[in-house]
Amino acid sequence: MSQFPQANVHPEAIIGANVIIEPFATVQKDVVIGDSSWIGPGAIIWDGARIGKNVKVFPAASVSSPPQDLKFAGETTETHIGDNTVIRESVTISRGTADKFKTVIGSNCLLMAYVHVAHDCIIGNNCILANAVQVAGHVTIDDWAIIAGASALHQFVKVGAHVMLSGGSLVRKDVPPFTKAAREPLTYAGINAVGLRRRGFSSEKINEIQEIYRHIFLKGLNNSKALDMVVAEVPSSQERDYIVEFIRTSDRGIIKGYGGSD
Repeated sequence: MSQFPQANVHPEAIIGANVIIEPFATVQKDVVIGDSSWIGPGAIIWDGARIGKNVKVFPAASVSSPPQDLKFAGETTETHIGDNTVIRESVTISRGTADKFKTVIGSNCLLMAYVHVAHDCIIGNNCILANAVQVAGHVTIDDWAIIAGASALHQFVKVGAHVMLSGGSLVRKDVPPFTKAAREPLTYAGINAVGLRRRGFSSEKINEIQEIYRHIFLKGLNNSKALDMVVAEVPSSQERDYIVEFIRTSDRGIIKGYGGSD
């Protein structure tokens, strides 16, 4: 570990090999930081942080702070940050409450400046949250999602894998996987074909996903009937079954389709 004398690192914190802790950073007692991570000047790593390898925490970021939840009673909770994740300037991440006892951000994620991730959120791998995205408590974001700048996510919403959200989105409903969403109120804007191609999805698989969402959003059916039709007419696959399960288990309901239909 390379620790500058101006840094404040508790002697009981567990610090891996080749970690750099810059001047005026603070690392509290109940903290684990993996090998080759970098903690920038003025960052604070609070109790409960479990930081992976090769993580970069930029100046003035706050990782694993006590949750902004009046129900929080001081219970021991954690924040997990996966390997190779980058946390930019002034990002704030709250640790969990008695709901999940942890906040989780996966590996290979990028949280740009001024992002806030509240307590008990679960964010998957390879996600990008652009500048000033605000994520309320208990939100789930699956792998490879991209949330454009200044978007705000209501508590308890779910965002599926490979979703692309436009800048300034107000996310009050769940956003199904493989889709793009835009406008106000937030509306289905097609599937994320460009993102899927970049991640190696075949043209046949993209067409299959497109056909599923034609049933769900473009045929004027309610969600229950649309899903029944999808199950009856589209052969089972990992992607089909994920979409069907995501929508069927949605507690908040999903975003609107074209023309405002459910």
